[in-house]
Amino acid sequence: MADIKYYDVIKKPVITEKSMNEMALKKYTFLVHPEANKSMIKEAVEKMFAGTKVARVNTMNYDGKEKRRGMVYGRTAKTKKAIVQLTADSADIELFEGL
Repeated sequence: MADIKYYDVIKKPVITEKSMNEMALKKYTFLVHPEANKSMIKEAVEKMFAGTKVARVNTMNYDGKEKRRGMVYGRTAKTKKAIVQLTADSADIELFEGL
C-alpha cells in the first residue's frame, strides 16, 4: 500500500441531485483515493474541514468501464466513493454552502 497523506485521500466532492439532498442529513459525498480505508477518510475530513466530527463513513468501490476505440478494448480507471456522515453537533462543510 502506498504512503497516502491526508491531503491525498479526498480527490473531489460529488455534486449530484441525490448528494445535494443528503446534505440536509449532514451526509457528504466525495471521490477518494482507491487505496484509502475508512479511518483514513475520517481523519482526512476532520483535518481538512475545521470543526467537523465524523460519525461514520460508507465506501463504495467501482470498477472501470470497458471502452473501445476501433478494435482495441480497454478499461477506464477504478474509482472509490465515500459518503461521510457528520455528527449532529458538528460544523457543516463550507465547500457545499453556496450550492
